[in-house]
Amino acid sequence: MIDSHTHLDYIDDPAGARGELGLNAMICIGASPQHARNAVALAEQFEDVYATVGLHPTDTDEDSPDARTQIEALLTHPRVVGVGESGLDDYWDDTKRAAQVSAFEWQLDLARRSGKVLVIHTRDKAGQDSAHQGVMDVLRAWPDVPIILHCFSGHADLLRFGLQRGEHTYFGFAGNTTYKNAQEIQAAARDLPLARMLLETDAPFLAPVPKRGKPNRPGYVRHTLEFIAALRGQDPTELEAATDANTRRAYGLTLE
Repeated sequence: MIDSHTHLDYIDDPAGARGELGLNAMICIGASPQHARNAVALAEQFEDVYATVGLHPTDTDEDSPDARTQIEALLTHPRVVGVGESGLDDYWDDTKRAAQVSAFEWQLDLARRSGKVLVIHTRDKAGQDSAHQGVMDVLRAWPDVPIILHCFSGHADLLRFGLQRGEHTYFGFAGNTTYKNAQEIQAAARDLPLARMLLETDAPFLAPVPKRGKPNRPGYVRHTLEFIAALRGQDPTELEAATDANTRRAYGLTLE
């Protein structure tokens, strides 16, 4: 099984976290210059780890010509399979929207020029959807860039937008899909066309039930798989095969 989105360098024992519960590949997200370097180093060290490089919307204080040069240079590494994570985040009171949009558009251009998928982060405060609407506003100018809507929130407008955008738009479902209050996410996971679905952990964050409250680990993606399979009335083995194939296609992976 593949974990399509993990922060392996945040985990104390990345070597020990690999391969648990039948996991055989993972994408380590490098969403700042330092984390991008870490992700590439892990991908060089372990043959089952691949990397993305980019700048997270909450890390735009690190945005600079030098940071962009570093990330663009890392993007050419043969173990780097995607850009980001990028996007918009309005959860925090000190949101810097203009800086986030600038970094987001730069990374969309990187994805377009490199032909690699862009991993998108979208987060709002409860009861608001300014980041979700903003992501759609930006993406309308970039209809052909392949994207992954990471840790999909279940937002109805973004779901419709992503489906209309075409088959190069994927939706990543993380451990929070298993939470009792996640009805919108669960509805999206139940009804989404299977060819658009990816499974992820976002480890060490968002551990799924029955591991909720503990640090998440890449292998725990299997708990999310089993939950969504039950939700869809689908055999877990079939769901695993389909979502693994989707991950390979989204990131351009060649795995046995």
